Amino acid sequence: MPQPRPAAGRPGTVGRPGSVGLPGTAGRDAGDPDAGRLAVLLDSAFVVLLAASLNRYLSHHSGSPQAPWVIGLSVALAVAQPAGSWLDHHRPTASGRRRRWPLGLVVTLWVVLVLLAPSFAWCAVPLIYTALRALPARAAIPLVGALTLLVVIAEIRLPGGVDATLVLLPPTVAALGTGVFLFMARQADRQRALITDLVRTRRELAATERREGTLAERERLAVEIHDTLAQGLSSQQMLLQAADRTWDTDPATARTHVRTAAEVTARNLAEARRFVHDLAPAELAEGRTLDGALRALAGRESAESGLPVRFHLDGTPVPLPTAAQSALLRIAQGALANVREHAGASTAAITLSFLGDQAVLDIADDGLGFDPEAAGTGGGRGYGLPAMRARLRQLGGTLTVESSPGEGTVVSAVIPLEHR
Repeated sequence: MPQPRPAAGRPGTVGRPGSVGLPGTAGRDAGDPDAGRLAVLLDSAFVVLLAASLNRYLSHHSGSPQAPWVIGLSVALAVAQPAGSWLDHHRPTASGRRRRWPLGLVVTLWVVLVLLAPSFAWCAVPLIYTALRALPARAAIPLVGALTLLVVIAEIRLPGGVDATLVLLPPTVAALGTGVFLFMARQADRQRALITDLVRTRRELAATERREGTLAERERLAVEIHDTLAQGLSSQQMLLQAADRTWDTDPATARTHVRTAAEVTARNLAEARRFVHDLAPAELAEGRTLDGALRALAGRESAESGLPVRFHLDGTPVPLPTAAQSALLRIAQGALANVREHAGASTAAITLSFLGDQAVLDIADDGLGFDPEAAGTGGGRGYGLPAMRARLRQLGGTLTVESSPGEGTVVSAVIPLEHR
């Protein structure tokens, strides 16, 4: 049954208009090579900015009593940030959410470091993107605002006076980066939702087509049975009842009714055989393969008729639809019946070949042969060459008959594999 679509605004779907959120980011990032490369880029930028800031600090404050603390915090940050990213990407939590403690630890260490040395403020740029990737927007945006405010305060604390550009630049960069990131994240969520809907719709359409095909086939069989077998059985019942009523008073009429009922029975038997002919063979039931069924057919034919029949498989078998397997098996059965009844052959062979883009079934014999152009329909039995061609035509295949009087016969059935 088609599954109900997830409501708007739930995790993993496009949010309601006006809502803000980055649901399920960690779950999507797990195992994503692009997300892994982005994490490496952010970590590398963070470490580079950290090293540059530490170098600048040591070049100006190497003798400061705070230098050991600054160095220790820098080393801790250089380890904590990549370690937290690695855990998020390679060891996701059971719920798919990011671990909050690596980011909280990194932010805490960085805040202390900036309070000790304002020159480390620009390490906030990769931290902002890390926060946006790790947290939902309702938590990430306030954190980004707080980090940006701390950067502005750090810039004001730098010696040399207050520079209006340095005060306005951090909020501008943070706002631009946050807006672009949220926009891209929402676009990615919409695209994922559309792809999910497309895949689900295709599955639903395929299931609907299968159901409609099944219902159409059932309707066709119901109509066929009603117009043939049911009507025939009804006629037989009426004729036999009439014969029973006149059996003593008018034996000649009763016998006529019985003979007519026998004719109706014969026609119904022919119709029943036609239905069986169109349905899947029992030889292919319970997962049996086509090559196995053909091999069993060759052995059974050899044992029952005394005509030696060999089976040969050429190539690597590939899965075929049930209709294609049924058609090829029925063609082999019909061709062997013709060999047995008409060819006067001493040997026969069945060859099933898989040639990359097509499956080929050959039935060859060394019998009397015939003129294919003059071949009839098999005496009206429905198992002759026209019936074989009709079966293959429904599957996009072709039938070729190579024969001449006294030269034996080869019947070749070809089904293209692209029709699977």
